[in-house]
Amino acid sequence: MFRIAIVEDEDAFAEDLQNYLLQFQKESGERFLIRRYMDGDEIAEGYSGDHDVILMDIQMRFMDGMTAAEKIRELDREVIIIFITNRADYAIRGYQVDALDYVLKPVNYISFAQKMRRALERLGNRQQEQVVLNTRSGMLRVDTGKIFFVESEGHQLLYHTALGDHYVRGRMQDAEEMLSGRDFFRINKGCLVNMKHVDGVQDGCCLVHGAKLLISRARRAQFMAALAKYLGVNE
Repeated sequence: MFRIAIVEDEDAFAEDLQNYLLQFQKESGERFLIRRYMDGDEIAEGYSGDHDVILMDIQMRFMDGMTAAEKIRELDREVIIIFITNRADYAIRGYQVDALDYVLKPVNYISFAQKMRRALERLGNRQQEQVVLNTRSGMLRVDTGKIFFVESEGHQLLYHTALGDHYVRGRMQDAEEMLSGRDFFRINKGCLVNMKHVDGVQDGCCLVHGAKLLISRARRAQFMAALAKYLGVNE
């Protein structure tokens, strides 16, 4: 499922975009979760980072689309932004915030569908490789391959990543479910490791990126079998 945001202050245009998305969804076989925002400030202030594509009108009453996009880009470099505008010269400015493309009003379905196919193609190439972490300092998108291991600390999780260490409120079960199918293994009650970064096993511990992490006795045999399988598949 792809999460699509429509940021448009005019109801008629917003309705057209939603209808086009529903038509494209039917034709493409994809599934969309669509959310409408009435103005740029609604999506930019307290930005949650839970959208894959943002269809952004440029001219809006309280916060224009360009300003909203600049604020979003400070937090999220990966979300796809497509501008909706009636002036091509405004749209060209969109490349300053790494917009994927723009659609001119009145929106033509054929042109719209072309832009959406391009957006979904880009998303398909990376969808399985990224997760969103809601950290203390804000939203962070991170490639799963850059996560070394995750530790549980009370009601928080500490993600050790190539981008630094980040605290996220949640349970180990949440991390395990989010990273399911991505070669992570829970070596004890409070630690989930990325097989990609396992440097070895020593004295009943898993060596990951300079850390020595205890493997529980109950999980040791299963972990060793999983590690052997991983190494066999990827050698």
